[in-house]
Amino acid sequence: MSQSGYVIDQMISAKAIAARVEALGAEITEAFKDTDRLVVVGLLRGSFVFIADLIREIGVPCEVDFLEASSYGNETTSTREVRVLKDLRGIIGGRDVLVVEDIIDTGHTISKVMEMLRARAPRRIECCAMLDKPSRREVDVKARWTGFEIPDEFVVGYGLDYAQNHRNLPFIGTVRFTDPQK
Repeated sequence: MSQSGYVIDQMISAKAIAARVEALGAEITEAFKDTDRLVVVGLLRGSFVFIADLIREIGVPCEVDFLEASSYGNETTSTREVRVLKDLRGIIGGRDVLVVEDIIDTGHTISKVMEMLRARAPRRIECCAMLDKPSRREVDVKARWTGFEIPDEFVVGYGLDYAQNHRNLPFIGTVRFTDPQK
């Protein structure tokens, strides 16, 4: 898929994503089988496609809430300054919580979010990330469940964007810049 100044090459197919999401749902169901209601917190904006698919594979009662945090803006690399743009609507104190993230890169965003949510005293809190880039990690953080570990490449699709574009791609693709200015 060619755009002005860059090309998107498929990295993970829609079929592979669907199979992995199904498996993650089964693992999460088993881990939370004793909960009366799981609060699934999606980190906007990148996780919205993943969370929509994932909750349909989780076999325990769920409620969904969203938190928007960002350390990217319109850039391809993290600014390391995490800003919370939208907080949760519901109360998570004493509840079982699953935080759903699109990608863990440097770890700054998920670390800050988990710290903030732990301060609200959930009964239990876990993290599931669709993608993990451990080679970029600057903060010691790890999701309990990960869809795919990927190399240090900028990716789009399946909810992830480049300057708010390409979230609608059914696959995850790498962005290969053809313009030497990028």
